[in-house]
Amino acid sequence: MMVKQEVHDIPTSTGLMRTYLYRPKAEGVFATIIFYSEIFQQTAPIARAAAILAGHGFVVLVPEVFHELNPIGTVLAYDDAGKDKGNEDKFAKPLEAHDSDVDALVTFARSQEFCTSQVGSMGVCIGGHLAYRAALNPDVSAAFCLYATDIHSNTLPCKPGNDSLSRTQDIQGEMVMVWGKQDPHVSGEGRKLIYAKLEETERNFTWLEVNAEHAFMRDGADRHDPALAMQMYGQAVDFFHCLLR
Repeated sequence: MMVKQEVHDIPTSTGLMRTYLYRPKAEGVFATIIFYSEIFQQTAPIARAAAILAGHGFVVLVPEVFHELNPIGTVLAYDDAGKDKGNEDKFAKPLEAHDSDVDALVTFARSQEFCTSQVGSMGVCIGGHLAYRAALNPDVSAAFCLYATDIHSNTLPCKPGNDSLSRTQDIQGEMVMVWGKQDPHVSGEGRKLIYAKLEETERNFTWLEVNAEHAFMRDGADRHDPALAMQMYGQAVDFFHCLLR
């Protein structure tokens, strides 16, 4: 499918959130995927990833994950300065503010005439964590999480007991968890901790560990694995088509 793009500034409890919308040019109604970026917000690789998903028959929303902390439209560079600012933002925004962002995105999606009521989440890096976190919302019925950081370590600010790992039992939808075995950001012990929690709480999930480094989905990066990225897009599309009917 050919894809068209729109830009919306969505009201949230913490201010306007610039959100990039991708959807098929074809007539019809489509399920929504909230697609969470890395700490750099909507860079060119993230925009291309969103377009790929939209071209397979979804409305894809890419929110600026740190909209409270930057001017609208901010994109951080893939350099040391961008990484430092993104990490600063990551540790400044509480998870509760991400939760209210999900509420706003679901409300927005369900108000659009080209969206069905079905909503899923997907993300990479911190976005993988936010996709996992979004699944705490009962309106998000499927989550595809790629090399999700900071779940195992409980390093993102939140109220006591409200970290994402501790809240795992509240996830009602189905999940796919994808990890790079050579990813230094989530160790084998960290992955085991998350797996054990998903098992303990009897969540419905698929677990996949691949021979890849962190950010293997990001085209243009030294760590990019094009064949593996294509495989993951295919699995995500099949997963969402099945779950977001």
